[in-house]
Amino acid sequence: MLQSSDNSFLRSNTPASNPNAFNQVKTVTAPVDQATIGKTLVIKGEITGSEALYIDGRVEGKIVMPESRVTIGRNGKVDASIQARELVVMGKVNGNIQCSDRVDIRAEGAVAGDISTVRITVEDGAALKGGIQVLAEPQKGPKSAEQPKALAATASA
Repeated sequence: MLQSSDNSFLRSNTPASNPNAFNQVKTVTAPVDQATIGKTLVIKGEITGSEALYIDGRVEGKIVMPESRVTIGRNGKVDASIQARELVVMGKVNGNIQCSDRVDIRAEGAVAGDISTVRITVEDGAALKGGIQVLAEPQKGPKSAEQPKALAATASA
């Protein structure tokens, strides 16, 4: 005769001795130090700092972040001169740009102003109106008396 199986191993009347025995404790750390200017924020004046900056709102004035990456989000509108290590533009920038490493203007981005940088990328569909000065990469060795050579170009959309 068949008997019903006993599933007593699924039911236990005694609590587990350690409820977190199989749950590993995770530590949470900030992925990257980055400040964010949200969609509804409007800032007028000068922004300075040393952490990465993401702008999705509006900034008027001056941005000085010589050791950091500045990203202009799709909703971002910047009427300011920008000095940074790296700049990524997905929104609109009206002002001169000076970067010690690179400028990346994405397809949905627009820049009106002069750009001075070591490297530049302009995707298809991006708008660029202004002059471009591409500098030679700085030497890592001893400083020479000769100034870095620059290549100049003018672009308009």
